[in-house]
Amino acid sequence: MDTLEGKRILVTGLATPNSIAFAVATRAQKSGAQVVLAAFPRDLEGARATAQQLPTPVEVHPVDATNEDDLDRLCSLVEESLGGLDGALHAIAFASQKALARLVGAPFEAVSLAFHTSTYSYAALGGVLARLAPPHGAALVGLDFDGSRAWPMYNWMGVCKAGLEAVNKYLARELAPRRIRANLVAAGPLRTRAALAIPDFDRVLRAWEAQAPLPWDPGDPTPVADAACFLLSDAARAITGEVLHVDGGYHAMAAPVSEPGAHQRT
Repeated sequence: MDTLEGKRILVTGLATPNSIAFAVATRAQKSGAQVVLAAFPRDLEGARATAQQLPTPVEVHPVDATNEDDLDRLCSLVEESLGGLDGALHAIAFASQKALARLVGAPFEAVSLAFHTSTYSYAALGGVLARLAPPHGAALVGLDFDGSRAWPMYNWMGVCKAGLEAVNKYLARELAPRRIRANLVAAGPLRTRAALAIPDFDRVLRAWEAQAPLPWDPGDPTPVADAACFLLSDAARAITGEVLHVDGGYHAMAAPVSEPGAHQRT
């Protein structure tokens, strides 16, 4: 069944073909959605080339989610072209190496930029969706990386993800009168451009190999995309304020379940 048939879905943060945003846009189109794309202006050229690889190529609009004027222009564009939105994917995050390298002593300017881009912008996108949602409601979905624990090499981005989970709960409460749902997908580690900027990212992959009870493929974002599209669909109409883990079960395990390489040997 095409669970997004007739839905108008905004996908932000498009960058490269291995991005979660691209996987969600692909899955959404295959499920019958009309997709509109947004990318950070610096990524626009590559994002437009990436968009040509979708089942139905579409235009990519330059949007800096930390810029209110850009968000206003996006609202006007979507309203004129689609008449509104039934859902939006927040696939926006950034932290400089100064914010990733350490917690104590990180410059406030780097921390502020990471929080504005990765956390506050989720609420800002919720505001965009509230302006464009039909009376019967809509769905906001964000991308998370388990903010309940401290991760090596993540530092202030980890704090931003913890903040994202808090914002998600408050958005679920605040947007509910408009029948707008807010949910997050906490993905396992994927070899996206953003993840590969994290120092010693392979250390996280080795932890997943040992502790996730299900095999985890860091090169395959489609399980995450399928979960995001589920949350964007009417099948998730009674779900809000949730963090859906799509991580091979890693988050539920208290200790490693196998030696590294065990999944590959079976």
